[in-house]
Order: sequence, then C-alpha cells, then structure tokens
Amino acid sequence: MKIAKQVLAEELRLFELHFKEAVRSRVALLDRIMQYIVKRKGKQLRPMFVLLSAKLGGEVNENAYRAASLVELVHTATLVHDDVVDDSLERRGFFSVNALWKNKIAVLVGDYLLSKGLLLSLGNRDYRVLEILTEAFKLMSEGELLQFEKSRKLNLNEDVYYEIIKGKTASLLASACAAGAASSFEDAADIEKMKLFGEKVGMAFQIKDDLFDYGRMDVGKPTGNDIKEKKLTLPLIYTLNHCDPALRKKLIYIVKNQNTQKDKVRFVLDQVENCGGIRYATEKMFSFRDEALALLHEFPDSDVRRALEDLVRYTTDREY
Repeated sequence: MKIAKQVLAEELRLFELHFKEAVRSRVALLDRIMQYIVKRKGKQLRPMFVLLSAKLGGEVNENAYRAASLVELVHTATLVHDDVVDDSLERRGFFSVNALWKNKIAVLVGDYLLSKGLLLSLGNRDYRVLEILTEAFKLMSEGELLQFEKSRKLNLNEDVYYEIIKGKTASLLASACAAGAASSFEDAADIEKMKLFGEKVGMAFQIKDDLFDYGRMDVGKPTGNDIKEKKLTLPLIYTLNHCDPALRKKLIYIVKNQNTQKDKVRFVLDQVENCGGIRYATEKMFSFRDEALALLHEFPDSDVRRALEDLVRYTTDREY
C-alpha cells in the first residue's frame, strides 16, 4: 500500500476534506458520532481504488472525489449496521457505534450515512455513479441474506460461496473501481474492465478475510468466529467436500451443536488445515488476484498502474 499512498498523497489529503464535509451534521449528537467515526477510519482501501481508477484514465476531478466519498459512506454504513446484526462491540480495535450509543442509534447512524451518500450524488447529478453504487448496495444485502439462508442448512457448496462473496464484498470494490473509472474514461469497455478488475480483487480480499479465521494472529476478531456463527467459508467447504464421511458428519455436528465450545472449534480448525482446506483457499485467493492483475496489465504501464498493483497485492499479503 506504500506505493499507492505515495502516488495519491495529495488526492488523499483532498479526499479527507471532502469526506469530513460529506458527513457533517447540524444535530449535536450525530455530529459527535460522525467525528468519532472519522477519527477511527480504517485503511481507506476503497476510496484509494476509486481515486486510482480515476487517475488511470486521466485527472482526478470533483466527480471522482464525490464517488470516493459515496463509496466510503456506503461502506461505513454497512459496517455500522453489521456491528448491530453481529452484536459486535468492537470495530478496528475501538468500541463500535452500537457499543457506545446502543443499537437504535447505531441503526439510525447507518441510515444517515446512506442518505448522505444518496444526497451527495443526487445534489451533484452524479446519476451514473449513483446507479453503480446502488446496484452494489443491493448485491451486498442479497449476499448477506444468502449467507444467512445457507448457513442455517449447512449445505453450502463452492459455487454458492462465490456467489455470496461476490455480492457481499466484491460488488463494492467492483463499484468503487467502476465509479472512479467512469469519472475519467470515455470508453465504456474500459469502465467495464475496471469493474471486473475490482470484482476479482474483492473476491481475493474476502477469501483472505475468511482465511484469517483459521490463523493464529490477532486480526481484530476471535479465531474460529465464523464457525461460532455457523458461517461456512471456503476452507471449511473444501474440507467437508473432501474428507471421509465420518469426519464430515462430526464436523457438521460440531458446527451445528457445539460451535461455542473452544476445544471443539479448535478441532474443526485443525481438521481444516490437515485436510488441505487452508492450502486450497489460499490457491483460489491467488488465482483471483492474478486474474485481477491480468486485467490491470491490459492498460499501459504507469505509476498509477503500479500503485493499483500494489493495492491488489496488499489485499492478499496483508496481516490484518
């Protein structure tokens, strides 16, 4: 990510100003919460993809800054809502909004962020960007609901898993790249190519997130948390489809009935590693990464392209 931050040094500074203005409120409580969110912002990966995608096709203009703000507003809103749904009290090592201000306020804060994003685009007639992001938001909701539905039955196969992560994670990165590209590229084919590029990056990003659940590093959530929530991700799906029937039956029983017992969860984690689930998921993650890089390399070599490549590699090489 170092190269990306160097290439975008001035653009990120200006984006900060745009985003702070975008979340400003005249309601004291809401403004206080917005300040809390802004101060504890994450890595700003999605805005960087927007700005670099714009810069790949030309100059970063006001449309691109608004698109980056919209993407970050949508992403932040989904995180606030996710913490309510998951009853999570922490976000990025700090108290979540619902932990400090309770669920009712957190839901309204998420709604406020979404409405600010919509108004930001509508007020400036950024209809194409709004269309791109609205489609992503719909896909994100569908992806999350599909995961809930399949997790209840524990009958997830690999294709359904890809459908889920394509919706809940990859769609936003795809829209970030498409929105950025739409602000500078004139050729619709180039915009579509950047959208597909973002989707491939998003698929790799989510598989990396799912692999963290089977590791031993502190990444901000407990190891085995997906198993406790009965979420079947790629490492476990592969294991269930390739282990012997007796072990498969035992693993499914643990996920269904003993998913809060630490020793049982540890058993599942160990079996996933022993059966090659970690190796297989890692290979698939790198496959999506390489597909993204192949699309990116269809554009001429430049500092901006190298910065985007730096971001792509960060998604798979990161330690948290």
